[in-house]
Amino acid sequence: MISRRAFLKQSTLCLAGFSSLQAADANAQPLLRVGLMTDLHYADKQPTKTRYYREALTKLDEAVEVMNREKPALVVELGDFIDQADSVETEIEWLRTMESRFARLSMPRHYVLGNHCVGTLTKEEFAANTKASGSFESFEAGGLTFVILDACFRSDGTPYSRKNFDWKDTHVPKAELSWLETQLGQASGPVIVLAHQRLDADKAHAVQNAAEVRSLLEKSGKVLAVFQGHSHKNDYQQIASIHYTTLVAMVEGSGADNNGYTLLDVLADGSLRLNGFRKQMNRSLNHA
Repeated sequence: MISRRAFLKQSTLCLAGFSSLQAADANAQPLLRVGLMTDLHYADKQPTKTRYYREALTKLDEAVEVMNREKPALVVELGDFIDQADSVETEIEWLRTMESRFARLSMPRHYVLGNHCVGTLTKEEFAANTKASGSFESFEAGGLTFVILDACFRSDGTPYSRKNFDWKDTHVPKAELSWLETQLGQASGPVIVLAHQRLDADKAHAVQNAAEVRSLLEKSGKVLAVFQGHSHKNDYQQIASIHYTTLVAMVEGSGADNNGYTLLDVLADGSLRLNGFRKQMNRSLNHA
């Protein structure tokens, strides 16, 4: 079996046609740029503690303006696009409001389901009012495979909907694990995984069978990094040569200075740069 290092080096350099010397330059142009944001929690309701739900609209507007100016190939929202309402009708109204702003992006957009996205709604209802797939999916861009995971399932395999779950009971079910293994096996280039609930060693906010998911990612030898939200804070861990980066929540704090989103650059040698805005940290994630 080809080693992870050899696979990633071969696939990224062949796809790019760049030399490793060019990729090592801190000012190197990325092969691919991706916009990332998470945990907007929009709701037409009063703030609670540190969460300013209504301000998600102006924070999203700023992020969309920046993305349209910087022109990444695609943008992904990593879950909790909206907060939970007391009725299906109200939550759909909130979702449509947010979607109308998110749709101003000039590039393709993708969605990870968060627990709040499907607290009141079903996954089908969320998808019907956005361009979301409604669960897990994979797609290719710039020679990379992007895998969007859905951990909004109870331990018994029941999908979240209609307040039928405890948010800490979060699992990737067997059918999705089998699908993930297949997607990783079929990927011809490097892979980036996108999730809401954390897949690293964070006990309070992690997927309950995260170790099982990580085992598949590690076994494939193809995964560069995982990007996730849910715990609302900048965080980072490296596990078995895979980067696990948690992005800051956009709902936290009042005012533009408390916004946070990022542009992810993928370089020819497999290294990654996070160009953070506002509260989102910059990070350089070197190819292991």
